[in-house]
Amino acid sequence: MPLLDVKSLNIGFGKAPPVVQDVSFSVDSGETLAIVGESGSGKTLTCRSVLRILPANAQLRGGEIKYDHAGTVCDLLTAPAKQMRSLRGDRISMIFQEPMRSLSPLHRLGNQVAEVLHLHQRISGSDAKKQVLAQFERVGFADPARAWASYPFEMSGGMRQRAMIAMAMISKPDLLIADEPTTALDVTTQAQVLGLIKDLQRETGMAVILVTHDLGVVANMADQVVVMNKGRVMEAGSARAVLGAPSHGYTKKLFAAAPVIPAVAAPSRPLAKTDIILEIRNVTKSFTLRSGGWRAPTVITACRDVNLQLPRGKTLAVVGESGSGKTTCARVALGAITPDAGGQVLFSARSGDLPVDVHNLTPAQLRSFQRDAQMVFQDPYSSLSPRMRVQEALTEPAEIHGIGTKAERRDKAEEMIRMVGLSPDMLPRFPHAFSGGQRQRLSIARALTLDPQLLVCDEPTSALDVSVQDQILGLLEEIRDRAGLSYLFISHDLAVVARIADEVAVMRDGVIVEQASPDTLFYNPQHPYTQALIAAQPEPDITRPIDLDLVAKGAGSSESWDELFRFEGQNTPALREVEPGHMVRCHA
Repeated sequence: MPLLDVKSLNIGFGKAPPVVQDVSFSVDSGETLAIVGESGSGKTLTCRSVLRILPANAQLRGGEIKYDHAGTVCDLLTAPAKQMRSLRGDRISMIFQEPMRSLSPLHRLGNQVAEVLHLHQRISGSDAKKQVLAQFERVGFADPARAWASYPFEMSGGMRQRAMIAMAMISKPDLLIADEPTTALDVTTQAQVLGLIKDLQRETGMAVILVTHDLGVVANMADQVVVMNKGRVMEAGSARAVLGAPSHGYTKKLFAAAPVIPAVAAPSRPLAKTDIILEIRNVTKSFTLRSGGWRAPTVITACRDVNLQLPRGKTLAVVGESGSGKTTCARVALGAITPDAGGQVLFSARSGDLPVDVHNLTPAQLRSFQRDAQMVFQDPYSSLSPRMRVQEALTEPAEIHGIGTKAERRDKAEEMIRMVGLSPDMLPRFPHAFSGGQRQRLSIARALTLDPQLLVCDEPTSALDVSVQDQILGLLEEIRDRAGLSYLFISHDLAVVARIADEVAVMRDGVIVEQASPDTLFYNPQHPYTQALIAAQPEPDITRPIDLDLVAKGAGSSESWDELFRFEGQNTPALREVEPGHMVRCHA
């Protein structure tokens, strides 16, 4: 008897046809089953049915889910509510895709994770805190004590996801359901978390159901694979069989869309920097965090001495792990937060215009800048109002700026929603009616409604499945080339960056450690952290697993790097040009 056995599962809404139809699979203790498919294919609904946490209007129309706990088999679809409460979070845990929706904004992260232990075990507060701090360290928090005392809104998206992973794994469950568990994580942390899940499986015999669109993650983790599309199973079998020789056309399509770091024969010429639309000069940004009680406030430097130039019509990518200062730089560039004294952001909307200082604009200049520079945020659920229909969300920017009539704004909304691959029929819906990937497409459409000159993209494809990601990247490239749009592209995915960027700046601990064109960077990476990022990129090839030792070496403490690159605290070496257009932070 397998640990979990799902047979002929059917789920629907109202009188509509089922959205999950005749789905069957099983998973044994110690085994990893990957459920792969596009956004909206029914993967998440299938997994939520295991814990019976479906939406209120969802109907379980048939099937059974048998769970074998210590030799006692029960059907989770008919088990009493009290039994389900004892299983949820203890014997069966789930990592959710959007941590901001799953974490309470009113409670500190440490208390929320410790609550799992208090609910299911008789444990003292001090023992619970000790276990939570140890788990925080294992999932990649550089400062577990600070993470314990922080609220979710004080953390980046990747940091919040680490806390969710710690919460799901703290009780060492029999079954871990991971719904896109590494989507918001940088690739080095992703590699370490995947390694952590494997370690726990070896220690406890835990089974894992991994819901993902990343075939590289599947290749590194899965024993069995189920491919879903439109609520049905398209293909299922061992990972070696499905990944090595996919049979179904849909599976082949997913492989064709999977991004990979290209093999580079030689470095490219450095990017010419003549017509600059955005320049970041000597930008440092510090934040003061309250410490509580009588302790002095803590000063955190998010980014330090950042200098970047973005040529018009090009894409500058900023890559690094969560908490490296990427998003802070983007917000400073958009004028959302003010840099420390001495920092400047210069913007020139059109070729030939004199640059303006973004942080010293007149009201008229600010209004013009806000129209010319837009941002696509990492978390689409937070950036779209749950109270506004999609049509209102897409017409609001033009309405604020007094552009067009009501009918023209409606036409523009229809044009934008088509541009990102959705139907105008969806305009009357609210954001909660869309999947995570669809909401991100809506966020991109909203940012494009004002026809901006500069688009700052903060992890715009991190929530998307590979086929939609491929479409969005193609769309962004097409818009850039057609309209001369310029992108400041924030990402942790080097495969995405390799495709879209003209120049890449790699950030670590608030400073740029390496900067070059993608070809140069991938052909001749110099810095140990850059080498770790490349090594951590999962490939959809079961014979080429991630080299965790190389990842750990480069992604570890900067004090452990080779002497040429080592820096301690604020004492960093200078950013030096080692070859034309290739900058590396190293000692002379």
